[in-house]
Amino acid sequence: MNVKKWTYFILGVLINSFGIALITKSGLGTSPISSIPYVLCLEFTSLSFGMTTFAINALFILIQILILKRDFKPLQFLQVGINILFSLCIDISMSVLRFVAPDTIVIQLATLIVGCLVLAIGINFEVAPKVMYVPGEGAVQAISTHFHWNFGKVKVAFDTTLMSIALILSLVFFQGLNGIGIGTIISALIVGLFVNGVRKIFHLESHFQK
Repeated sequence: MNVKKWTYFILGVLINSFGIALITKSGLGTSPISSIPYVLCLEFTSLSFGMTTFAINALFILIQILILKRDFKPLQFLQVGINILFSLCIDISMSVLRFVAPDTIVIQLATLIVGCLVLAIGINFEVAPKVMYVPGEGAVQAISTHFHWNFGKVKVAFDTTLMSIALILSLVFFQGLNGIGIGTIISALIVGLFVNGVRKIFHLESHFQK
């Protein structure tokens, strides 16, 4: 096992959790991949954001197993451990950031943008070593591989589906928007741009070239 690669990957997961928490604390919504867990934790208040994140990510792992069957590599079962770490760190990050409560739209937007930048940095650390997919990305990859569809297009469709489900749940639970908002759309639009920008600046992939 390449310790350096796994260190970068796990660091990326930790940074991601903090970025998602910061986006959420903006009060404008959360990231698309976290939209369903966040709406669920607002409705079922006995469950934390991390708990609902763990449940949804477990579903993503199950989707991979059902689609790939024997092609689901044993190494990918480590996603369960990564899911536990990620979910725990989301709750820790939300607790650490409990003092963050922006009260103007300018500060909310600033918090959102910083959160998107942090998330983009985390994604770069996560994907650069190419050791494993996190559950959400793993589900996208499984669908793309099995049906021979373009990964990027599947990713867009996947995130759009998650946001749509979160929107429906919010309307059912709260008869309005709660946990999903303009920040969810903004993060969906700019995180990818930030990821590309961070990649060009830090060139993390070059750290693992032989």
